[in-house]
Amino acid sequence: MDTTTSFPARERFTYFLNQVQVILDKADGFENPGLLIYQQNIRTPFFMLEALTRLYKKISDKKIFAKLNASFKEIEDSLGAVDYYDGFYKDLSTKKNVPESVTTYLNDQKEAMVAKLNVCLEDNNWIGKNQKRIRKIFKNLDKVSWLPEKQDVIEVKKIYGNFISSLTEKFKNNEILFTSIENDVHEFRRELRWLSIYPQAFRGLFQLKASTEMPEVLKKYLTPEIISSPYNIMPDGAALPDHIFLDAANFYAISWVINELGKIKDNGLRIIIIEEALTKLLNIKPQPAEELAYSICGETQMHIPELLDSAKNITTPFFQENVLDNLVC
Repeated sequence: MDTTTSFPARERFTYFLNQVQVILDKADGFENPGLLIYQQNIRTPFFMLEALTRLYKKISDKKIFAKLNASFKEIEDSLGAVDYYDGFYKDLSTKKNVPESVTTYLNDQKEAMVAKLNVCLEDNNWIGKNQKRIRKIFKNLDKVSWLPEKQDVIEVKKIYGNFISSLTEKFKNNEILFTSIENDVHEFRRELRWLSIYPQAFRGLFQLKASTEMPEVLKKYLTPEIISSPYNIMPDGAALPDHIFLDAANFYAISWVINELGKIKDNGLRIIIIEEALTKLLNIKPQPAEELAYSICGETQMHIPELLDSAKNITTPFFQENVLDNLVC
């Protein structure tokens, strides 16, 4: 575990790497370490580390941070694959119309993803006799020429703004199209979600600032659920001399859209995962498997084209209301 006191930028990595180390230590010698670290929610600190490297590879040593980003993303993706099957296994196990063979398939796939995660952890020295991955990461961080704190804040704000501009440009250029749940809704939501993950990863650097005059169009986004969400409470930054301020109402609007797109994504993926199971179990083609999946889910299940329209209907006004353009104060 690293306790080095240095630049605030490096300390952000230390904070989350120490969290990862604590969980990995719990898994040391455990028969199924991948399952244990998944259950300990290790995915959250990996998300934060991935967020930090996504940004710092554009500010500092690109080679170091690109490699670290790939390393963190590999584990986060593996954990995501476990969560995908486990989440739908738990969800569909409670549905009376879902055949037991389908839920058994999902549980088997979850276990297969855990087995792959175990191999990934072992092969990359996160666990096992040669557990040295985190030590190597700290050594790489020691090689970085960290910027002075004030300059670091300037660069972080600039790159965060660039990420925002990239999304708005995609919309203006008609590059955000909803023709697929997995490739479009899921991917756009993930890109938008990074804008809310970065503030959490930067440990108090980002703070919300209440609007003096809130546009009427934003009020629909400010539901009690969104305002009270722990994802929308910034880490304490009182000890930091400088901050990056985000307009609270616009930040809440982003959170609302992420939340709603998440519901749409899960609704669509439910059909897709049942279709996957049926094609494997019954050896049938995707089209009849999809139709059978709809019948299993019942009349209340929205069809994928309807879900894609809903995603478009949420996203279009969101961009037209200039939420992202007005986010950074």
